Amino acid sequence: MQDVAVIEDPAAAEASLDPMRTRLLAALTEPGSATMLAARVGLPRQKVNYHLRTLERHGLVELVEERRKGNVTERLMRATAASYVISPVALAAVQPDPSRSPDKLSARWLLALASRLVRDVGLLITASTRARQRVATFAIDGEVRFASAADRAAFAEELANSVTRLVSKYHDESAAGGRTHRVVVAIHPSVGTGAETKEP
Repeated sequence: MQDVAVIEDPAAAEASLDPMRTRLLAALTEPGSATMLAARVGLPRQKVNYHLRTLERHGLVELVEERRKGNVTERLMRATAASYVISPVALAAVQPDPSRSPDKLSARWLLALASRLVRDVGLLITASTRARQRVATFAIDGEVRFASAADRAAFAEELANSVTRLVSKYHDESAAGGRTHRVVVAIHPSVGTGAETKEP
């Protein structure tokens, strides 16, 4: 089972968004049968079986074991991942495009950028899984509390200058066998409650 799987197929995305199927996926971090799941989710076994077949068809659950019980074969299923991310590729015709939002200080531009990040990393994960290779990535995640909007603006400017210097230092357009990497740095208010969500 993978930690995170990326859903790129629109039909698989639709199947995963059904509330009952989402509950089944959550329950199937450990192997279970339709009979076992029916008691947990309060549905007849036949309906659970229908949902499991749909999830299996889209690669969201997989067969772990078959057990014979009298005249019945019990199929033990397990989710293919502990969690799922739906890629913007699933909504190809309407996926966000950062170039359509030129205001780089807007939250919508940041959201379009984040969507592209999900799409690109999702495609890399899909390709690397097929090739049985790892994707070389690096990320930093942290929080900083600004005393004022002026401090936040100064921080953003200093960060941008630092990243620009680093890119200039290491970027080599003529490197034989080199590979281009995308750098994304974002700042946004932390999502919380009360005062934490207010602008300084």
